[in-house]
Amino acid sequence: MQQTRTFSDKVFLVLKGLAMGAANKVPGVSGGVVAFVAGFYEEFIYSLQKINFKAFKLLINGRFRSLFQYVNGKFLGLLILGMVISYFSISQLLDYLIVHFELYVWASFFGMIIGSIYYISKDFKSWSNRSITFMMMGIVAGIAISFLEPARENDNLWFVFICGIIGVSGMTLPGLSGSFILILLGNYVLLLVDSVNALFDTIKDVLLMDFSFVDNSERLRLLQVLVVFSLGSLAGLVSLSHLLGFVLKRYKKETYSVIIGFITGSLGVVWPWKEKIYKLNAEGNFTLDVHGNKVLDNYDRYIPTFAVSETWFAILFILFGIFIVLGLGWYEKRNK
Repeated sequence: MQQTRTFSDKVFLVLKGLAMGAANKVPGVSGGVVAFVAGFYEEFIYSLQKINFKAFKLLINGRFRSLFQYVNGKFLGLLILGMVISYFSISQLLDYLIVHFELYVWASFFGMIIGSIYYISKDFKSWSNRSITFMMMGIVAGIAISFLEPARENDNLWFVFICGIIGVSGMTLPGLSGSFILILLGNYVLLLVDSVNALFDTIKDVLLMDFSFVDNSERLRLLQVLVVFSLGSLAGLVSLSHLLGFVLKRYKKETYSVIIGFITGSLGVVWPWKEKIYKLNAEGNFTLDVHGNKVLDNYDRYIPTFAVSETWFAILFILFGIFIVLGLGWYEKRNK
């Protein structure tokens, strides 16, 4: 499924990777939706599927050029480059926006998911009873996940590795948010905030020729956690891509039906009007994690009042999110 790419194609592929990375960072949003709407989901899955025993043999034998071509290295490399850039740019901006403009961020992503549902389903023809059944299964699974209660933070390295395998699901399964799964596992702050910030600070220190962090046990622990999480994510990407590649070849219509259902079910996770509910201990005080942060228990969703301007601004952001997705879809079709 390799393609000849122009310079502009390569730039846009990096931007798509940047969008995937940003989407994976937001609880309730799936980077896989970006791949699906932007039209490169199947190429992404089949390229990851090429990371197999044959690729390993090419690596061992030093046939790097053949390995690069076999795994569609240009495509994966540009996409991953965009994701890496995202984690040190867009993700930092999103952290700020979620803190200061949380309602409007959620509203934008809510609109983007609505746009994604429309964009994906409009070309889905011949809805059979079987397809509808699989879609309903996806909706039920998506809604059920949104109501699960988060666990406590756990930095055991084996558990962190498992978090990597599960958390990367948002890149390969549209509608299943990897970051929200990490909240449920209790390790969202540890893996996508603290450890990423530790890496960012370490790179900055190295560039400034300041190596004092080697005596900072907490920094080293977070870097170790990030390495193990990354290895787990890589293992998850490869294993899930092989499973999805197999399923897509044999049950494409059913797979797409489940994906549409997952995305629809995820709307409950990103419903803009919600308040954070924190865990309380036996004394009625907030439960704190090892970093002194309040432990998230769940979200209390509510219906907004239309008597305040804030609600109408949020609706505008929902429309803006829909427009972004449909605009991207239109651009992709126009340039095919």
